[in-house]
Amino acid sequence: MKTFRTNLLRGLAFSLFAGLATATMPIDAQADAGFKAWIVKFYDTAARSGITRSTYEKAFAGITEPDRDVLEKAAYQPEFKSKIWDYLDSRVNPYTVRIGREMAAKYGSTLNALERHFGVDKNILLAIWSMESNYGAVLEKPDRLHHVPQALATLAWGDSSRSKYARTQLIAALKILQSGDVTPKQLTGSWAGAMGHTQFIPTSYLLYAIDADGNGKRDIWHSVPDALATSANLLAKNGWTTGKTWGYETALPANGARYEGQTRTLAEWAKLGFARANGKNFPRGADRATLKLMAGENGPAFLMLKNFFVVKRYNAADSYALAVGLLADEIAGYGGVQQAWPRPNGTLDIRQKFELQTRMKELGYYDGEVDGNFGSGSKAAISAIQKRLGMQQSGEPSRQLLEALR
Repeated sequence: MKTFRTNLLRGLAFSLFAGLATATMPIDAQADAGFKAWIVKFYDTAARSGITRSTYEKAFAGITEPDRDVLEKAAYQPEFKSKIWDYLDSRVNPYTVRIGREMAAKYGSTLNALERHFGVDKNILLAIWSMESNYGAVLEKPDRLHHVPQALATLAWGDSSRSKYARTQLIAALKILQSGDVTPKQLTGSWAGAMGHTQFIPTSYLLYAIDADGNGKRDIWHSVPDALATSANLLAKNGWTTGKTWGYETALPANGARYEGQTRTLAEWAKLGFARANGKNFPRGADRATLKLMAGENGPAFLMLKNFFVVKRYNAADSYALAVGLLADEIAGYGGVQQAWPRPNGTLDIRQKFELQTRMKELGYYDGEVDGNFGSGSKAAISAIQKRLGMQQSGEPSRQLLEALR
């Protein structure tokens, strides 16, 4: 029987011969040949890491070309970053809170057991699940998923800026496959290799994956207990402090912005005039906290505790960790930012966005989910309404439009 390596080399030789025979060989064919050659060559690297030929063949069975969608996504550079209030609106809103509470009820026994075992707040686990995969909804959309070995091989071969990362993650993905936790068909993830309900990259999976449901497999793709336990394990091993929160919203005293980035005890912050925005006292004055101004001195301020920085081990962005903390608090039934974000005049806050979508749905212009996110469906509905009302057709939500519908 011909080996995987021999088959690929013969296929490559044929492609190269065809290229010499015709001066008009498609660029895609050249790319496919180069990609197949890369896979052949990379097996030696994989073998040195303990990957068997059988595992390697299973991982790349039927893969004859790079995942071009991966290359497009890797090359895409956003023209601007979202403002913190827009970022939070799309992640901490009545929809994500409602689904979070439904999941808290559905998986209550699992969440309580994980909280007892790892000492990690169960609402933080729910918030991370929401942030990473919309409580698993993303996994139900095949067009959003990629075969992880193919995706990582594509990055390692065709994206020089991510090549080192992709090679490391590919070896880890092959180890996952070799362990038997998942089949080649099930080994799916994002374009950059993040996998399962809680979106672990392969190396993090190897470090933290847990078989919480006791079926002998660490299956973060299909087992919610396994996925949530894996997240809890990551947070616990990175220093989560049981029984403490992530931080406090605080009102800035006069000239308080000059302390941004500094770390002091909460008692010391209180002496400088900092107080909780909800009027309550800081419960433990000895806790150390760092001042963060996420929107400058005109927006809400926060005193971040150790657990905030533990969440950043999941994702290093301050905005991500803040969203996780705020969503966890709201799922638990308290919280919410007390002070207003410095939104531009005429723009909507999250509750007004929900109201606008609801009114458009009631009028028959919009049939999507009322979730506060204004994608193509919402924008088309807005344009149609603006046209009917004789307004400029921007397709963007605004207070003017909401007032007109009211």
